Amino acid sequence: MNESPPSVGHVHLVGAGPGDPDLLTLRAARLIMQAGLIVHDGLVDPAILRMAPPSARVVSVAKSRARHTMPQDAINALLVAEALAGRDVVRLKGGDPFVFGRGGEEAEACRAAGVPVEVVPGISAALGGAAAAQIPLTHRNSASIVSFVAGQCKGLTDQDWAGLAGKGRTLVIYMGVVTAEVIADKLMADGLAPDVPVAVIENATRPEMRVLRGPLAGLPLLVAEHRVKSPALIVIGDVTAEPEQELRKLARSGALEVAK
Repeated sequence: MNESPPSVGHVHLVGAGPGDPDLLTLRAARLIMQAGLIVHDGLVDPAILRMAPPSARVVSVAKSRARHTMPQDAINALLVAEALAGRDVVRLKGGDPFVFGRGGEEAEACRAAGVPVEVVPGISAALGGAAAAQIPLTHRNSASIVSFVAGQCKGLTDQDWAGLAGKGRTLVIYMGVVTAEVIADKLMADGLAPDVPVAVIENATRPEMRVLRGPLAGLPLLVAEHRVKSPALIVIGDVTAEPEQELRKLARSGALEVAK
């Protein structure tokens, strides 16, 4: 008698948020706690992985600038193969799967193979990190436009970032620690003032989180002197100014009426 083929499993592309397990969505937490197989990247906090059942198989496909444990095509193939073998897969990604997480590529691979796929959004690194650092990405007095860019990619110097930063705008740069000097030079060459305030948020939402501030021209030195390491975000714009500085600026402009 021929055995019937196993039913196809599901792939769940799950956003693990910026780090703090308390910031997981309820859907994400339930999937992790019920998982039989977790495939995770290097930005998922170990505390989140510890939420999985002891019986769960946990596979790391962590990537770094210098070393990839597994190339993206191989990750896609792994997810598809496990699902076609009848296993449900929780694919855990730092932040949100569709914000610099290559979740779109993985979803496409699953659909092409006939594998059911679900996307569970997570709090993105930019939103979670800014909130933890109490930096409003938009502010009625400072910025009404927010842009997200990747600071670690091919052809960075050739990209057109004109208009992404400046008055009334906030620019959030993912994966920009290693290329901080190139980023600062690029933005100043495009006309951004050297004294535009910048914040670097390292290990956002985690106990070891640091928030470092300085001017755009000093960004490379700020990163080097404090030995900033990934995961870290660079936020550029007036919203990153220290509250006291912002109050003084508003008072000088007449936008703030100082009580007498």
